[in-house]
Amino acid sequence: MKGQGAPGGRLRRVARRAAYGLAAILAAGVALAVLLLVQVASVPVTRTSAEVTVSKAVLARDGALLRAFQTPDDRWRLPVSLDDVDPLYIRMLLAYEDRRFHAHAGVDPRAVLRAGVQSLLAGRVVSGASTLTMQTARLTMERSTRGLASKWRQIVLALALERDLAKDDILALYLLRAPFGGNIEGVRAATLAWFAKEPARLTPAEAALLVALPQAPELRRPDRYPQAARQARDRVLAVMAARGVLSPEQVDAASRAPVPTLRREVPRLAAHAARDAVAARDGENEIRLTIDADLQARLEQLAQARARRLGPHVSVAMIVADHQSGEIPAHVGSPDLLDEARRGHVDMTRALRSPGSTLKPLIYGLAFEEGIAHPDSLIDDRPATLGGYSPTNFDQSFQGTVRVRDALQASLNVPAVALLDAVGVARFVARLRRSGAMPRFSGDQPPGLAVALGGFGLSLADLVSLYAGIANEGAPVRLRIEPGGGGEAAGVLAREKRVLSPTAAWRIGEILSEVPPPASARGEGVAYKTGTSYGYRDAWAVGYDGRHVIGVWTGRADGTPVPGMTGFDSAAPILFEAFQRVGPERARLSPPPTAELAGRDPVPAPLQHARTRASREAAEGAASAPEIFYPPDGAVIELGLARASPTGEPLPLVIKARRGRGPFVWMANGAPVANGAHARALTLVPDGPGTSTISVIDADGRSARVTVHLR
Repeated sequence: MKGQGAPGGRLRRVARRAAYGLAAILAAGVALAVLLLVQVASVPVTRTSAEVTVSKAVLARDGALLRAFQTPDDRWRLPVSLDDVDPLYIRMLLAYEDRRFHAHAGVDPRAVLRAGVQSLLAGRVVSGASTLTMQTARLTMERSTRGLASKWRQIVLALALERDLAKDDILALYLLRAPFGGNIEGVRAATLAWFAKEPARLTPAEAALLVALPQAPELRRPDRYPQAARQARDRVLAVMAARGVLSPEQVDAASRAPVPTLRREVPRLAAHAARDAVAARDGENEIRLTIDADLQARLEQLAQARARRLGPHVSVAMIVADHQSGEIPAHVGSPDLLDEARRGHVDMTRALRSPGSTLKPLIYGLAFEEGIAHPDSLIDDRPATLGGYSPTNFDQSFQGTVRVRDALQASLNVPAVALLDAVGVARFVARLRRSGAMPRFSGDQPPGLAVALGGFGLSLADLVSLYAGIANEGAPVRLRIEPGGGGEAAGVLAREKRVLSPTAAWRIGEILSEVPPPASARGEGVAYKTGTSYGYRDAWAVGYDGRHVIGVWTGRADGTPVPGMTGFDSAAPILFEAFQRVGPERARLSPPPTAELAGRDPVPAPLQHARTRASREAAEGAASAPEIFYPPDGAVIELGLARASPTGEPLPLVIKARRGRGPFVWMANGAPVANGAHARALTLVPDGPGTSTISVIDADGRSARVTVHLR
């Protein structure tokens, strides 16, 4: 009996020890759980993804990324939400990293038990027990989790995350912070860098690579270790097949897809406008502009291609605006922000430059509005001095008497200055400012007639604003590059203060739309004007149709002349190609109800000739026959003809006439001394002393004469 009880006693003793051990383990587990709960309870409320420092992002009107800026710690970490990401990637991520993500409380006991058993049986670590919440906790800790103490902190933080955040918030935080190689953080930055696309649509191959990269982001970087990246991706695909997320056919096709080997740049569209928007709204992480991303990309490509043709130092700038709403769908400050040779960092849409002849349409429009001229009035293009200013044409020639519409289309300088003289510089400047432009004049003196030819500073944005007002039936348009506000406010202002009357604005558009486009350009329906500043420093072209106005500038950002660069040859071809890239169909300009367009309205009798200073003087002179009022008839004039003058030469004889209609024929003693002159004064040197008869005959054959005695 004694021998039989011995084994039973030993069993009881083993059972007691096992019970004591189990109790000790349970007690330790309870104590550990209590300690864990106490520590978790002391962790402060965890930040959500909305509170994480992210790259400032500037978005197009449809939400597409135009440009982003690195975080203060030099990371590309772009804002992203679950709705921004392809659901396939989310399913693959959870299936691979944490199938019980929605069931556990941050730490998965099953995964811990499984990992422990596997490690005991294999004598090494076979699989991890880290949940997606624990990985998110590690990312927010921004420190290594090696060692028991660090792992403990990770578990505590994971439980705190589950306590404070919803599951979707935790997942969004992971999507924002997961590392994908280099300074790329978050799934949105990753898809832009590795696939050049937003994360909303991903292929199985792309999604698998994104699942694999955060496990070893530097060792699996596709641009440095493409083979390692492919192997990691294919392991993820195999697991997806085993767990039923992907079909065998999908896995087979995805396995054959290439791995990207080039890291793409983060988009940098509308770089200057984006930079200004971020500077103006520093406290916002996302800023939306009115820019159309596709159109912006097309026009930036155009600017780059044209700049290469124009020379290594020449820059190009463009603005496209909707002249009804004021929205700007495209803004090109330079061909390339990083091109130092062209000083690409300078936004040439804002630079103050001489606008050349681009302001002539406003002058002519004011002349139409004020009843000074009609498009078919006649006007003189002859040498003249107005207010001490003597303009000349670009080609140094003169066309004589021309129609006003022809003078504008040919961009003749003398008629423009003559009309500005009649309109008044002050009125011209006031209307220019009313359009939203901000002209800058040098010195303390008021601006003079030289403003007709661009003798002051104006920006491309100013010019586009002016032409938008002309295109909008003369109503000012406040251009804007950020959503909100716009057309209605501009319309209210338009009823009170206009740039031009509707009829005058329509006539300008009608005239400019008849200007032939550059060779090989398709320009039907575009009203446009070019300009070239003095010394070939700036070349301009601004045009509009029934919806859009586009302004183009070319030149060097440092102001150095570019010999031979003109608005027609350099800027106008870009303008017309830009219109084609906006859309091949032109919106027609619609005449306002006030425009008389039953054929071209006849020229009123008083406007057969534009009412300029020269025409007024001619009209006053034509009222009666010419008269020589100096010297008076019978005068004795001492010219030093009988003896030498102090200079050793006789003094000239000055004759002055008034009234009559030019041109005039001047005669001395029956011999012509000046023929076809419009001037009402004559200077001549007599042959010698004695009696001399001076005569003048006007264009109507009327004459006057005086007899003088010269000594």
